[in-house]
Amino acid sequence: MPCTHGNSAEKRTGERRRRRRHASAMSNSTPTQERGNTLSEREIIEVDYLIVGAGAMGIAFADTLLTETDATVAIVDRYGRPGGHWTVAYPFVRLHQPSSFYGVNSRELGTDEVDQDGWNAGLHELASSDEILTYFDQVMRKTLLPSGRVSYFPMSHYDGADPARPDVQRCHSVVTGGEFEIRVRRRTVDATYMNVTVPAMCPPKYEVDSGVRLITPNKLPALEQQASHYTVVGAGKTGIDACLWLLQHGVDPSGITWIMPRDSWLLDRAQIQPGSESAASDAESFTTRIRAVLESHTVEELFQRLEAGGLLLRLSSDVTPTAYRCATVSRAELEQLRRITDIVRHGRVRRIGPDAVELDGATVPARPGTLYIDCTADGLEARPVVPMFSGSRITLQTLVPCQQVFSAAFAAHVEATYEDDAEKNGICVAAPHPNTALDWLRSSAHLDDLLLRWFADRGLLEWCDASRLNKYSIGSLPDEQRTMLFKGLHAERTQLQQLLAHEDQAVAVAAN
Repeated sequence: MPCTHGNSAEKRTGERRRRRRHASAMSNSTPTQERGNTLSEREIIEVDYLIVGAGAMGIAFADTLLTETDATVAIVDRYGRPGGHWTVAYPFVRLHQPSSFYGVNSRELGTDEVDQDGWNAGLHELASSDEILTYFDQVMRKTLLPSGRVSYFPMSHYDGADPARPDVQRCHSVVTGGEFEIRVRRRTVDATYMNVTVPAMCPPKYEVDSGVRLITPNKLPALEQQASHYTVVGAGKTGIDACLWLLQHGVDPSGITWIMPRDSWLLDRAQIQPGSESAASDAESFTTRIRAVLESHTVEELFQRLEAGGLLLRLSSDVTPTAYRCATVSRAELEQLRRITDIVRHGRVRRIGPDAVELDGATVPARPGTLYIDCTADGLEARPVVPMFSGSRITLQTLVPCQQVFSAAFAAHVEATYEDDAEKNGICVAAPHPNTALDWLRSSAHLDDLLLRWFADRGLLEWCDASRLNKYSIGSLPDEQRTMLFKGLHAERTQLQQLLAHEDQAVAVAAN
């Protein structure tokens, strides 16, 4: 939805001035540093925004909001340090996509170097969990807190609004139990709605008999002796990481079983790289994708063309993937994964016993002495899409499919720049996290819609191109090339909708 100009711009300028007046009129109780549990009992502080959750999305939102407004912010988080799920993730985890696209807009993550060795050689660096946690700590302590407009409450729970005073939000410290209240003048921002989980945060959803050795990936680096056999349960990003960790540490591929409920289409990391030529590369990638979509008459044909064009990869050439979760690999990593030949494809695990593993579609023998590695946590579960801007609340969700931090920063920019919630929600339409192969089509159609909105609003296009978190650089293209891309996105969106309608019709006929 294109924005309006003229009077709307004047209104936005007036809004920013109003926020500056709020900031200058703040009382002495306004927090200017990390307050933690130092608040006296029942003390009330006042801020413009309360952000619930100091994970990647909450921090990215706060960073852009502080850059573009004079707002004051309180951040309440259940963990002892910023970073959300990264604080409990397995220690060998790395980003699947380049560090250049992760974090916050105001601070680079990493050194933008190209790896010279390993299975990511030739591609831009991937930050480790230690690097990411250090980075978010620096963002908090060197950017947010020194602004004098941020209060940070780690190890604290958000308990919701006071029923008698809707503008007052209740919280408490999990360390002391002390309660405190935050009066919010503008919005409470829910940065936890996406409910990111890793294996260490939840037990497996299947039965595990006594005597069965099962660990989360967190415990792999602490192994004290080898197992006679390793079985990785789960085929998402975590399962891929566990398999690669075992192979990297010299485990023979024959010593690994991989329980894979569904094969997934994978993204080629070489197609997702930053650099001075990123706009031209993105345009070429879009052109290849648009051509594949427009020349395909069925979904099956489309995936064949996408694979032939290098846009999607799969583990086994003789198995058609039914899932798509944005997992990203290098070609070298994929070749390593293909060394594992004992892949169990009988659905999800129901029970692991000492002698057998029961799955949806079969029961298979259990190898004696097996160490099972649970990688089944649904990192980004499908969440119902809700309006992002609604009265006194903002619910952060993914806007660009699989690009959470950019989406959060983008939402903050829209909050700072545009007027009413209807306009904001027209720009910020959430994208459900993909799950099935057909969701690749839905995600692509959603991205087309979003890019077409950017084209219609020069200010949005310029902001997106300037954002270090945005991997779709199109605003700097020559006018002629940008016009061609604009037309191609329109045509692609129409064809994707037709392919999806054909699939829906086929499913309905089969059901009858």
